[in-house]
Amino acid sequence: MRTDNLTGILMMIASMGLFAIEDSFIKLASRTIPVGEILVFMGLAGILVFSALMLIKQEPFAPPEALSWTIFGRMMSEIVGRISYSLALALGSMAVVAAVLQATPLAVTMGAALFFGEKVGIRRWLAILVGFAGVVIILRPGMEGFEPAALLSLIGLFALAFRDLATRAAPKTLSNRQLGLYGFIALVPSGLIMLLITGGWRNPLDGGWVYLLGMSVFGIGAYYLITAAMRVGEVAVVTPFRYSRILFALIISVVVFSERLDSFTLLGAALVIASGLYTMWRENRRQR
Repeated sequence: MRTDNLTGILMMIASMGLFAIEDSFIKLASRTIPVGEILVFMGLAGILVFSALMLIKQEPFAPPEALSWTIFGRMMSEIVGRISYSLALALGSMAVVAAVLQATPLAVTMGAALFFGEKVGIRRWLAILVGFAGVVIILRPGMEGFEPAALLSLIGLFALAFRDLATRAAPKTLSNRQLGLYGFIALVPSGLIMLLITGGWRNPLDGGWVYLLGMSVFGIGAYYLITAAMRVGEVAVVTPFRYSRILFALIISVVVFSERLDSFTLLGAALVIASGLYTMWRENRRQR
C-alpha cells in the first residue's frame, strides 16, 4: 500500500467518525430546539466556511453554470435529504438511522444505471437487492419494534443518493466549494419554513449552543477530511472505508444514548455493508 493511500484511508475513517459525532450533536440539540432551527444554523455555518474558501480561491459566487436544472435539483434533494435525516435522528434511534444510511452507495449505483446508462451486471443488481433487503430487515415494517420515524431515514437515503447523482451530472467548471455553498444555502430557507410549521425560534437551553457549535465544527471538519481523502488516495482503495461510519454510530448510540442493539439492526446492517463492499469490488474488477 502506498503512503498516499494509507493517508487517504486514515482521513476517510476520521471523517466518518466526525460525521457520527455530528449526528450525535444533532440528536442532542433536537431535545431543546426545533429541527428547523438546527438546519438554519447548519446552513449558516456552511455558508460562512465555503464563502471564505471561495474568496481565498477567488471563485465567483454565481457563475452562469450555476443557473441550471441540475443545480436546482441538487439543492432540492439536499433540502429533502437533510430534513428527513435530521428528523429521523431527532425522533428515532441513531443506530437504525445510521444503518439505513449505509445503503446510499447502493442507491447511487442503481441510479447511475437507470439515469446515466452505466453498465451494471446481474451480480451487482443482485447485490443491490440484497442490500435493500437488509434495509427492510432494519426497518422491520409491520413487526414489533418498528419505528415509523425510521421511514424518514429511507426518504433521506434516496434524496442524498439523488444529490450525489446530481453532483456527478453538475457542470465540471463548478468547484466542490461552489457546490457545497449552494447546498448549504438551500438549508436556510428550508429550516425557516419548518420553523413556521412546527413552531417559532427558541433560545437554545441546557447546552444547546454547545451542541450547535459542536455540530457545525465536527460536520465541517468531516466534510473537509472526506474531500481530502478522495483526493489523496485512490478512490477504489479509500471509498470502502466509508462503512466505518456505522461502527462509530453504533458505539455512540449505545454509550451516549443508551440504545439497545437488536439482532434485526445488526443483521440488516451486515447485509447492507457486505452488499456495498461486493458492489465496489465488482466495479473495480470490471474497470481493471
